[in-house]
Amino acid sequence: MNRIAMSPAASSLLRALIARAGVPADRILLTEVRSIDWQSLTFLGERHEFGLRIIGPGASAIAERLWTGLDDAEFQIPRRIVADIAMAGQPALGRDGSVSIAIEALTVEE
Repeated sequence: MNRIAMSPAASSLLRALIARAGVPADRILLTEVRSIDWQSLTFLGERHEFGLRIIGPGASAIAERLWTGLDDAEFQIPRRIVADIAMAGQPALGRDGSVSIAIEALTVEE
């Protein structure tokens, strides 16, 4: 099994997104992840981009549950605040019934 190197903030946010979907973690595949350092005059943080693929029966409903209200969602991430989070682009339906989505987020240190 290959593990993708992720920052603690990215890893925590990914776990929170999977929990938000309300399905076992093996139904949501991480297809892409990228995090880069970010800073403003007063804050330090990271910008994150996640590619997710939801598989199996009901994939569309799971994807919709994941992204509906995403921009207003509250996340509990140790020592981080999710300052901004949103879908990037439109979901893509796979031939196998899977749904691929992209999510972008900004986390800042508390």
